[in-house]
Amino acid sequence: MLKKVLLISSILLSVSGLAMAADPSGAETLAQNSMAPIDYVWVLVCGFLVFFMQAGFAMVEAGFCRAKNATNLMAKNALDFIVASLVFMAFGFAFMMGNDLGGFIGTSGWFLHGENYDVGRYLTFFWQLVFAGTAATIVSGAVAERLKFGAYFVYSFIVIAFIYPIFGHWVWGGGWLSQLPFGAGHVDFAGSGVVHTVGGFVALAGAIVLGPRFGKFGKDGKPKAIPGHSITLAALGTFILWFGWFGFNPGSTFSAHQLRIAVVAVNTNMAAAAGGAMAILIVYLKTKKWDVGMMLNGILAGLVAVTAPCAWIEAWAAVVIGLVAGALVVMSVYFWEGRGIDDPVGAVSVHGINGVWGLISVGLFADGTYGLCTTSEPLVRGLFYGGGFDQLIAQVIGAAVAVTWSFVLGFITFKLMDKIIGIRVTPQEEIKGLDIQEHGTPAYPNFYSNNN
Repeated sequence: MLKKVLLISSILLSVSGLAMAADPSGAETLAQNSMAPIDYVWVLVCGFLVFFMQAGFAMVEAGFCRAKNATNLMAKNALDFIVASLVFMAFGFAFMMGNDLGGFIGTSGWFLHGENYDVGRYLTFFWQLVFAGTAATIVSGAVAERLKFGAYFVYSFIVIAFIYPIFGHWVWGGGWLSQLPFGAGHVDFAGSGVVHTVGGFVALAGAIVLGPRFGKFGKDGKPKAIPGHSITLAALGTFILWFGWFGFNPGSTFSAHQLRIAVVAVNTNMAAAAGGAMAILIVYLKTKKWDVGMMLNGILAGLVAVTAPCAWIEAWAAVVIGLVAGALVVMSVYFWEGRGIDDPVGAVSVHGINGVWGLISVGLFADGTYGLCTTSEPLVRGLFYGGGFDQLIAQVIGAAVAVTWSFVLGFITFKLMDKIIGIRVTPQEEIKGLDIQEHGTPAYPNFYSNNN
């Protein structure tokens, strides 16, 4: 059926000009499609923006955490992309975008050699790589200030090699979720589920296994604030991420010739603004303080939520989605803290909870004017636009699978690591900070002391 056409096929056909054999020079692709360079440049530039989001995550995490752990957080965010680049090239890309095996996993494309030595495949690899790095780095904030660096290396490998690409295959590689017999199948335009829900619920598993930081909860079990050392860095990181999202979402059209990029960009921006506004207003009503940190997380929550539906909705719907995201992130932060779970940067609330909301919102607000990647493909239509419950059912199924897959495998990964190598630093190391104990280099040497 037409609605079951693989999304990746449409990507490669539109960008690579129907070239089936390996084309490492790009000559055949160019001969068949003289417009290909425009699309290649578009996808690559958007990919560069998504890569720059690593800097945004690093700044947000450092700002929301204490100065004595800033070096450690920089190291972890750099490590994410180092591991992602090497492991995704070797294994992850094949599992995610290789030839389908029973709807479960890809089986070709190892090490990008052979028939994968092709400009179209390399372009697709780079795009998926920067997304893989984003999924892995989401977790670092939730396990910040207490996880061993070596354990972080192992976790990053598992996420990049298996957890992320296998679920990604189910949605973007032609796997079973994309072929559900409801609506257009489970769809996720730019990754609310594949990237953010997966990363967010692996983060939840890690935070649970690790336990809270010392001093986070009093003897009565009530949470205590542990202020981050720089709201300036957190704000800078948020602006970088907001900027990077204009590559993350519009770039997922995979073509500069898809003028829907204008709609995607506006929707992305509106959801971010609405999320930030709702979050700061809710906290003000509760505390009578204008909480900048919560506003920043509200912006990110809106961005996460609109990532799945951004190509299929009108601007008013993006605002509604962002408003709900802003409310959800505040309620979620209080919810997890009330249950003894310590997430220093709100990664679970921003990415996990709002990733799920973003997936569900497709089944509600998709307006039926755009397909999976072009207007020639099956149109995506939600409940509020006469699509009935079909698309909503597909979205709920995909969201439930994303949560279960990522949390269960994440929990098993952290539990096994804890039993085999131990994942938490000693109490003395945690109190002194991970910068000196793990790396020998404080982020701010002029202000460091043994009592820091």
